[in-house]
Amino acid sequence: MPVKMWRKPLDIEKIKVPEGEVHIIKDRCKGCGFCVEYCPKDVLEESEEFNRRGVHPPKVKDNASCILCGFCEVVCPDFAIFTVEKNCKGGR
Repeated sequence: MPVKMWRKPLDIEKIKVPEGEVHIIKDRCKGCGFCVEYCPKDVLEESEEFNRRGVHPPKVKDNASCILCGFCEVVCPDFAIFTVEKNCKGGR
């Protein structure tokens, strides 16, 4: 459930929410689903395709919602997912 703010910050016009892109290395995924379940912005979902391991890897459902929190990277036990900042050559 998103946090509801009872007032707006005074500098809300100055704050830029980062935009990210999620990249998935499908053949590394073992299908645990942690990235899908714990994404705070619901960016990922389980795909219909199979990888080399015979599991359904995640797929990006809504890349525009990614806020570059990096939580999907942290919870992935197989290092099969990473995020980069949009319009940035070096990532984050």
